[in-house]
Amino acid sequence: MKNFDYLYNIVEPSFLKNLSIEDLYSLSENIREFLIHSLSSTGGHVSSNLGVIELTIALHYVFNMNEDKLIFDVGHQCYTHKILTGRAKFFKTLRKFNGLSGFPRKDESKYDIWETGHSSTSLSACLGMAVERDFRNGNENILTIIGDGALTGGMALEALNNIGYEQRKLIIILNDNQMSISKNICALRPKNDEKFLNIYDSSNQITNLKNINLYHYKITKNFFENLNIHYTGPIDGHNIKDLINNLNEIKQINRPCILHVITKKGKGLKIAENDNTGSWHGIGPFNTSTGLKIKNKKVNERAWGSVISETIERLAEKDKKIVCITPAMTKGSKLEFFKNKFPDRIFDVGIAEQHGATFSGALSLSNLKPIFFIYSTFLQRAYDQIIHDIARQNLNMVLAIDKCGFATGDGDTHHGIYDISFLRPIPNISIVMPKDQIEAQNLLYNSLYNYSDKGLIAFRYPRGYTELTHVKNFENIEFGTWSVEKEGTDLIILTFGTMLETAHEISEKLSYRNISVKIINARFIKPLDEKILHEVFKSNLPIITIEESCKIGGFGTSICEFAIKHKYKNDIEVFGIEDSFFHHGDTANLRKLSNLDCESIINKIQSLISIC
Repeated sequence: MKNFDYLYNIVEPSFLKNLSIEDLYSLSENIREFLIHSLSSTGGHVSSNLGVIELTIALHYVFNMNEDKLIFDVGHQCYTHKILTGRAKFFKTLRKFNGLSGFPRKDESKYDIWETGHSSTSLSACLGMAVERDFRNGNENILTIIGDGALTGGMALEALNNIGYEQRKLIIILNDNQMSISKNICALRPKNDEKFLNIYDSSNQITNLKNINLYHYKITKNFFENLNIHYTGPIDGHNIKDLINNLNEIKQINRPCILHVITKKGKGLKIAENDNTGSWHGIGPFNTSTGLKIKNKKVNERAWGSVISETIERLAEKDKKIVCITPAMTKGSKLEFFKNKFPDRIFDVGIAEQHGATFSGALSLSNLKPIFFIYSTFLQRAYDQIIHDIARQNLNMVLAIDKCGFATGDGDTHHGIYDISFLRPIPNISIVMPKDQIEAQNLLYNSLYNYSDKGLIAFRYPRGYTELTHVKNFENIEFGTWSVEKEGTDLIILTFGTMLETAHEISEKLSYRNISVKIINARFIKPLDEKILHEVFKSNLPIITIEESCKIGGFGTSICEFAIKHKYKNDIEVFGIEDSFFHHGDTANLRKLSNLDCESIINKIQSLISIC
């Protein structure tokens, strides 16, 4: 194994200024080898980081990051920055509980001056910092790196407009690799235009940029300059000498500047370089020799996203009205096979969650059956559209909410724990979450065909893996109904989704202590099954609610509201995520930290039973 002590001994980035260009290239290759080696063990955002090594080195070489400020849009491409600011020795803990974050974190280093995780936010932050600097007559440089994928987000375009108007001194690095997670959706780049798309030669090296500029980059230049932003580029984002020369030039300009750099996502790892689908964007451990991923799932398991997408695919074979919409998450939402089979019935709208929500709602007006696939964490960005454009007009569609619950390695910017709390108060919205893959398939079928007059169906499902057995005949499930999973005489647990497994584990352990637990699958989070609820409260037994989501405004809160409305006096204990942000880590540790593990719940139940 190569010795990486040189990288482990880096404390802060000022040492770069004493290196020659040749030394900088040698450093870039050392970092590339280190990242491939380290990420093969921990997993992480591989492709995006391999593509910005030279760019990050050049930025730290030209600027003084003890005074100047560098912002990473999205933030997942900050690994080289972390190495140059003294954190290489912590990479073995990357994305692990209490370990190094995969995103910038202010509590981790003074060089992480702005935290990111979602796309398209950096330009607004950059302008805000520039205005703040000018208020106090400061002179530091404010820089941001934003990818061409993030530039499709409406917030980035809003910020560009404001930046052009304000005319503050700041520097935007446009990292153009023609990708979001997979191929980018961008109108500045003509659809299916091979002359523009083929900027790499047969060996995946960037071709002559002058020729490309003659053909199409003048449109990009005009776009920014029409916004009154100085434009330089495009240049090769892996040519350290050119990067340094151009950065030194635009450093002298006292108005907004964009430096357009072309990079190769996954550079240095052939299998990642050749990836056009996003398979190497964010991955788990892999074999450095073969490039094969080391999978932790069982042979017969599938990603939860595949359960949902394959069910929709089966239904779409017989129903031409089914259409799918995704905000740049075709790969993440497991829609590749749907896209291959029904290319005219899937719409990737780019990193544009707001637009995607309204676009989906409008599709429903013509009796189409739109399904908007979106991660729970990214649904936050479309909140106004859910209320104003969809729910208010009582439009019938399905919202397929992926990655609900803790986001494990991605941390607090990606936890899917808020959607119940912010969707529940909105009229004309129902919220469901299946207990397993069979119930998921049946609920999806019902959502499209038996609940089609119920407005927006918010269909939640977790990250992770499960078995997949395609149901032959879909089962009708009455709208708004729950089911009794297990009878009991001492205590009642109300829960849903993957937390039902926890409920059964609790029940089994309590049985050895002569406590009998009744378990109810509350698969409809909204509306509540009032018939079962009245029976539950009339039993006069203590009631426990469990959810891997926020307590405030969550499912447990709705049970308390029901009790107050009907003047029931049962003891109720609500288990959910407290009013706090939780960092990254494995699900088991995050649940324990938030008292959602079996032991914490059992201890509370025993005290509750003894009081009763």
